Amino acid sequence: MVVHQTAQSTLIVAFQGERGAFSEEAVRTYFEKEADKQLEPFPCRSFTDVFRAVAAGEVSYGLVPVENSQAGSINDVYDLLRQHDLFVIGEVSHPVNHCLLCLPGQQCSDIKRVISHPQALAQSDIYLRELGVELVATYDTAGSAKMIREENLEGVAAVAGAGAAELYQLEILARDIQTIKDNYTRFIALGREPAARREGLAKTMLVMATAHQPGSLYQCLGILAAHKINLLKLESRPSRQRAWEYVFYLDFEGHREDAAVRTALADLAGHTTFCKVLGSFARTM
Repeated sequence: MVVHQTAQSTLIVAFQGERGAFSEEAVRTYFEKEADKQLEPFPCRSFTDVFRAVAAGEVSYGLVPVENSQAGSINDVYDLLRQHDLFVIGEVSHPVNHCLLCLPGQQCSDIKRVISHPQALAQSDIYLRELGVELVATYDTAGSAKMIREENLEGVAAVAGAGAAELYQLEILARDIQTIKDNYTRFIALGREPAARREGLAKTMLVMATAHQPGSLYQCLGILAAHKINLLKLESRPSRQRAWEYVFYLDFEGHREDAAVRTALADLAGHTTFCKVLGSFARTM
């Protein structure tokens, strides 16, 4: 990836996907509060490219989806959080309203194939099943819309946002096709330094591994309970070191600088084989 040299007044934020993707919308929602800097969203082909760009200093920050209210967690992002020495500095919940996009002049009866990111296809499963078309997974929602325009694909539609329709000059055959209408994706912001402490509610993200023996996870969760720390989410992923062993990702209330959290983290160190704070930041959800 080429390093982009820009003035210090420009805030470059990497995201996965093409221009017009929901991730770019989330970038603007989260980072446009930086009113003193010009925002420049920087598209990347993959989540890995986003993490690498932030780690290498090629961009100011990154923004990646970590879970969807309908389809659940995005496992690739959780794995990358453990692999890279970056900090989670914030979060934003962004509404995801899927549309069916195609070349101008086509009707639903003309569509034989629908392309999009696997998450978007999964989130629109009932509508697409009733449409009775071939489903083909691609790397991005907006990228699918771009492909239809650039390759002039007739009989093919993309599941993407209304912004992608405008950007790539496509028609919207149907709006809000997601199965659950209140469809949100939670994005996390990535930085090379931890976020500064702010007033108000805070959230901490943590990854840990426990001994492979009965009661290990129970003891760790008991430490949080003993310090009256509210657990918000618990996620497990394969450790990739030994078969059937796992690491655990935790979201809980509080900041790593809070007395109760500091004490709990010290206690966790004695009951885990690996424990890393991914970040403490302002809680918005």
